[in-house]
Amino acid sequence: MVRRILSDSQWSRVAPLLPGKDGDSGRSARDNREFLEAVLWIARTGAPWRDLPDEFGLWNSVLQRFRSWADKGSFERVFKVLSADADFEYVLIDGTCGSTNRVPGQKGDSEPSHRSLARGSKHQDQPDGRRSWQLGGFCASAGPAPSMAVDPLLDGVGFERLIADRAYDSDALRDELQERGATAVIPPGANRVEEVGYDRELYKWRHLVENFFGNLKRFRRTAIRFEKTDVSYAAMLQVVSSRLVLA
Repeated sequence: MVRRILSDSQWSRVAPLLPGKDGDSGRSARDNREFLEAVLWIARTGAPWRDLPDEFGLWNSVLQRFRSWADKGSFERVFKVLSADADFEYVLIDGTCGSTNRVPGQKGDSEPSHRSLARGSKHQDQPDGRRSWQLGGFCASAGPAPSMAVDPLLDGVGFERLIADRAYDSDALRDELQERGATAVIPPGANRVEEVGYDRELYKWRHLVENFFGNLKRFRRTAIRFEKTDVSYAAMLQVVSSRLVLA
């Protein structure tokens, strides 16, 4: 038996969000849970699709279904529902450059970096002194992570404070936050002439978003980019991120 990843309670949250369930138009899907477990197995092990254990079914059928759901945005819709939360006080943002299995000079999309937006709940004080947080979103782009604009991740999000490292220190971002009525919790960059203050105690919570990247890279398929297209790569990130939100 192959080790499964989703518990019954986690599956009960995901099942109503998947296409092909009873009541949906068109043909009913064949065992959505087994299909999702197959995709998570590929994500966790980083194995080639053709090495998918036989108990999940024909590997090529599972692959084609994965691509179909990715093209239709099915995985993205699931992640957006699971990560939705309108009650935020602060957000944390950071980026990381993913490894790639491509050889130098190989044609295709440039290597992406994935960026995460981790949103902290206003009801953040826990009995044990911890603060709760929720992964709110991510996106992928070519080039070093700090070079990518943060606007796509902050669009439509209301918050009071943004926590980020000094790589995000820029007058443009600080001006945008000021217009939003939000506070920047960002250490000044080395090239900043005038000293800028920030909440050092709140800044300590930035490790939460780095913890997310650490958990994300436990799934080899996202730590090393095996997907050949941006659509499939984003879908794999959405599957894994949905699983992390459920944890």
